[in-house]
Amino acid sequence: MFTGIIEEVGIIRDMRFISQGATIAVASKEIPADAKIGDSIAVNGVCLTATSVGAGSFACDVSAETLRRSNFQKAKPGTKVNLERALPVGGRLGGHYVLGHVDGVGQLASQIASGEGFVMSFHFPKELDRYIVFKGSIAINGISLTIASLESSSFSVAVIPHTFASTNLRELSVGDSVNLETDILGKYFERFFQLGLAPQEKSSSRLTSDYLKSQGF
Repeated sequence: MFTGIIEEVGIIRDMRFISQGATIAVASKEIPADAKIGDSIAVNGVCLTATSVGAGSFACDVSAETLRRSNFQKAKPGTKVNLERALPVGGRLGGHYVLGHVDGVGQLASQIASGEGFVMSFHFPKELDRYIVFKGSIAINGISLTIASLESSSFSVAVIPHTFASTNLRELSVGDSVNLETDILGKYFERFFQLGLAPQEKSSSRLTSDYLKSQGF
């Protein structure tokens, strides 16, 4: 599990596509220092497993499913990627629960200066509509951000100067793709109701569909 607080921006050193996915090598100053083979590392918000670790770089395998659901399909040597190591037991949860399981790919729609920071808007796939909530959390290229406004097919986030300078958001141009991971809580609530596990209205429990709606879920 991750928090969406980026530790470093690395650079893809090598990207090789194979029949069942790809292999990726990332140049990094900080991450390999205490990483080992088998560790989970979020690369642009995608949870990958380190298959080799060397001085200043690490390598991972990318499955066909991950390629299909992420912007790795457009990655190439020289692409800058956000990096975060897995949250250690007892570590601070500075952002929100990020699993590294990307739901889909969005595109930068606009970037407008706002004070010292920016308001950035992104288009998102229609199938993610039910999971995106005004003032809810979302991970963009692995960055934990809060949805500041929501439209039918796009949302906006307010990006402070530190986040803009410390991540690959500063590398984006309008139309560029980003990895999106919605908040896991919404997915569990949806599945809960799909399985018919929600209490009926006659139940004495307050956990009803109407109650959850009244509380903003």
